[in-house]
Amino acid sequence: MSFEIVTVPCRTDNYAFLVHGNGRTALVDAPEAAPIAATLDGRGWTLDEIWITHHHDDHVEGVAELCGRYGATVRGAAADAHRLPPLDHAIGDGDSFDFAGSTVQVMDVSGHTVGHIAFYLADAKAAFTADSLMALGCGRVFEGTMPMMWQSLSKLAALPRDTTICSGHEYTEANGRFALTIEPNNIALKERLRMVAEARERGEPTVPSKLSTELETNPFLRAGLDDVKMLLDMTGRSDAEVFGEIRRRKDSF
Repeated sequence: MSFEIVTVPCRTDNYAFLVHGNGRTALVDAPEAAPIAATLDGRGWTLDEIWITHHHDDHVEGVAELCGRYGATVRGAAADAHRLPPLDHAIGDGDSFDFAGSTVQVMDVSGHTVGHIAFYLADAKAAFTADSLMALGCGRVFEGTMPMMWQSLSKLAALPRDTTICSGHEYTEANGRFALTIEPNNIALKERLRMVAEARERGEPTVPSKLSTELETNPFLRAGLDDVKMLLDMTGRSDAEVFGEIRRRKDSF
């Protein structure tokens, strides 16, 4: 099965994603309706499904309007149903469902919020991670705990290295400036930041990204490495503790 994934810029710095294959189209998150509808209509696609990652307004604001316009069905976390738009299909960690003849796996990636989920579509080699794993970063830990967020990121890090990570915001430049404070001599990181700057100068998104690139450059995925622990003077500390220290530093950066 061949899928086309389209990144749709929304609001100030949000991204939604359209997934099209076998004549069907799904939307991952709905920050606002207008740019998503314009992209659908411009391509001659209708909208069959909306997959919600978490309850924050900048990921669900356009759901009602898009459902009214296209009659799409909505999937979201059963654990978060009380604060999501009305769900047609309530799902949870370890569940899977069929989309366009392919299997979509549901992963609980709580931390940023409790009940945040990600969607992994192996046939497209893509994971839709929203505000869990992000380009050169991860979401703030608003509702969960640092160990919970580390566990969630570790799940995503275990996906195949060629997985495309479709995350929810254009924060890459700022995340990269922080990443350099953790690993100032990371050559792969410096090269990535050069490419990110060039892309932004051209007005291009820096999302999505490859998991292999994140593993080489994203400090939040590298908390378990001995070299990173040494740089932070945290040799011998647990991976989750090191992650928590990196996240706290980013919160005040």
